[in-house]
Amino acid sequence: MKLAIASGKGGTGKTLVATNLFYALQQLNYQVVLVDCDAEAPNDMVFFKGEKIKYFYVHQEIPVINEKKCKFCSKCHEYCNYNAIFILPDLKVIKVIEDLCHGCGACDVACDFNAISTKPVPIGSITKYAIENNTFIIEASMNTGVFSPVPIINAAIKEAKNEKIVILDSPPGTSCPFINTVAEADFVVLVTEPTPFGLSDLKQSIDTLKIIDKPYGVVINRSGIGDTEIYNYLKQENIKLLLEIPFDKMIAFYYSNGELISQLEYQWADKFVSMFNFIIDQYGNSNN
Repeated sequence: MKLAIASGKGGTGKTLVATNLFYALQQLNYQVVLVDCDAEAPNDMVFFKGEKIKYFYVHQEIPVINEKKCKFCSKCHEYCNYNAIFILPDLKVIKVIEDLCHGCGACDVACDFNAISTKPVPIGSITKYAIENNTFIIEASMNTGVFSPVPIINAAIKEAKNEKIVILDSPPGTSCPFINTVAEADFVVLVTEPTPFGLSDLKQSIDTLKIIDKPYGVVINRSGIGDTEIYNYLKQENIKLLLEIPFDKMIAFYYSNGELISQLEYQWADKFVSMFNFIIDQYGNSNN
């Protein structure tokens, strides 16, 4: 079972949900792995102590243009959707802007003169930590200046493929990093807040999940602030409310100190386990 914990915007509490769910299942001796897919700012390990047991770089194939073979026809430049090839045909100048390159290979397909080869360039890293009770955290981290974290996210998820229960702490938003993460999930837990911004971004996330046909439910964090519009929306659309986390000073205090509410207040561990059991009962045999 792969669960993605996601949100349409940053700061809603998806890492709060992901880390506490991981801890709650860990205490029941479940074989579970938490994958921190927020490669631009991974922070799941703030809440845990573990031993680094594996580390490797993620590489992307970047084109190398042989100027002696190049005819400066500009075809590779035209094929590149990311403007990563700079060319001045009259001056016989052609360069690859590596920071813009996505490694898609379109330029190689375009070239009729065998002037393009590739070289591996490190764009990020994957670190695997052993936590207690035979559980693991896999952290994706992209290098500064890298255009897209998607290859790094994919490598992190691949590293967890043989685990029985996988929790994917998704990047915020609804762009490519979000889509590549939730596409691997059997079920998506959308974390939101009862504010106009929270509702707006929740709707965008749900629209995206409908397109890729992923089942989902909602966790409302900081309940008690804002308004009731988000509850009206969930009722109107018949969307399952999985859990409410109140707007509480002690929860904020624990979180800001890198502590888990499931560890310090045991009733929260029970609530996260109950949410997990509901998802398993309803979607554990899903083909999605």
